[in-house]
Amino acid sequence: MQTAIQSKSCRFLLLLTFIVCNLSIFNSSAISSPYSLEVYKASQELIVKDGEKVIKKYRVASGRGGAGTKRQLGDKMTPIGTYKILEFRDNSRFHFFMQINYPNPVDAWYGYKNNLINGKEFKDIIKASTDDELPPQDTKLGGYLGLHGIGEITNKKLTIHERHDWTEGCIALTNDEISELRQFVSIGTLIQIFD
Repeated sequence: MQTAIQSKSCRFLLLLTFIVCNLSIFNSSAISSPYSLEVYKASQELIVKDGEKVIKKYRVASGRGGAGTKRQLGDKMTPIGTYKILEFRDNSRFHFFMQINYPNPVDAWYGYKNNLINGKEFKDIIKASTDDELPPQDTKLGGYLGLHGIGEITNKKLTIHERHDWTEGCIALTNDEISELRQFVSIGTLIQIFD
């Protein structure tokens, strides 16, 4: 009996997560940019699109944790999925920072299902998503992820950036590239991250 109740509860939470994702990710009032971003981790590429038209391509570095999606704090993975840019920081140690809404409801679902977050944390992430706010950044799922530059420029840093995925889970461009990318991005810009 207990297992049947838990199974119904899990199915309900999965359905709720699916509905919230579809309502909040495509909430047109929150999207003020005509552009969207696509990141392909395996080919280290970020593409700026206007509808289906490719506007610009950049070479990027992602999380040094390798292929797959971020599941928890400290795994050094870049998440896979659909996110929004929700905050900008000029005073970042990485030159400029564009924060995404990680963890999103799908990340929350897996975190809840795998006992990494509790019911309250799950609900807080869902609420943040529906309100177009940053979700809690201090759960076992991790947080503070986005796009950024490399910070203070040295030959060593540039070489590492050109040859390796080196971040803790973010997507990195050179300082000049992140500054240029800024013209295409506003609060609510969609970013799809693929493996």
